[in-house]
Amino acid sequence: MGLRPNLLSRRSAGIASTSLALLLGAVTAGYVPAHAAPLANHAAEHAASEECEPVHANAKARPGSITDHDPNHLTEAEVAARESELAELMEMQVRREGAAAFAPVAPASIAIPVVVHVIQENSTRAGGNIPDSMIHSQIDVLNESFAGATGGAPTAFGFTLQSINRVTNPSWYPINYGSSSERSMKRSLRTGGPETLNLYLGDLSSGLLGWATFPKRSINKMDGVVVLNESLPGGTATNYNLGDTGTHEVGHWLNLYHTFQGGCSGSGDGVSDTPAEASPAYQCPTGRDTCSSAGVDPIHNFMDYTYDSCMYEFTPGQASRMLTAWNAYRA
Repeated sequence: MGLRPNLLSRRSAGIASTSLALLLGAVTAGYVPAHAAPLANHAAEHAASEECEPVHANAKARPGSITDHDPNHLTEAEVAARESELAELMEMQVRREGAAAFAPVAPASIAIPVVVHVIQENSTRAGGNIPDSMIHSQIDVLNESFAGATGGAPTAFGFTLQSINRVTNPSWYPINYGSSSERSMKRSLRTGGPETLNLYLGDLSSGLLGWATFPKRSINKMDGVVVLNESLPGGTATNYNLGDTGTHEVGHWLNLYHTFQGGCSGSGDGVSDTPAEASPAYQCPTGRDTCSSAGVDPIHNFMDYTYDSCMYEFTPGQASRMLTAWNAYRA
């Protein structure tokens, strides 16, 4: 197991300007496979609603776990409904604000406040009591990943730790995906507006690494990201302990789908510069190409399922999609 590289000296390029028409087209048009731009080699390692409604989230599982798949992977109909809603919200913004509604912004110019809820069974490390140092390291990883400092495209987002809230409650531990106890936890703890990232840390059910809610028209108490506590940097989740589960789930919270959404056909992940992928990639495969369309599988993308040491990038198209969704749902 290697260490995360020293990323402080790497420069981040600005996000290329994108016209309003292209932004609208990216949301409403189908997925168009394309080769991702070549990136420099990196030798170092680094991976819904209220109680009456189901918790609609994306989950990530360790290979070979009880739930070795995403229990809420979206159907094409669900994707179409979400894309239609986003396009409608964008059109409303254009009518109110004109083209300025989707003007490009500088990298890391949007500061997202982060409230971390550490869910504990008891005061021991085995009971969920991870140190503050792991949480600060996770915030550092988010900032590096979203700034493009690990080798991908820079995005508009930076992350500022607002508070750490430690809660000892055995009835919420482990955190069970889609359960009444998860809903109770979030209804009791979530703070801030739609722009606030509420991050819940603890042991998770069914071998899952994490899950996240997508943004929607009406953000409520279920909004947030749940991550396995030992997947934070320095944790014990082998191959998944460099903090990239957090990066992956925050990508969902900012409206990214998995790179393998829709497989080799259909609308895919709605981003033109992530090549189509038939299924999740695990570990760090070499030369994987599961679709006949252009481009090899994006195994280094944060929105795949590979080891933390294998993933290091968002694409420019993903950066644009996240900014568009932020303006529509969370700004």
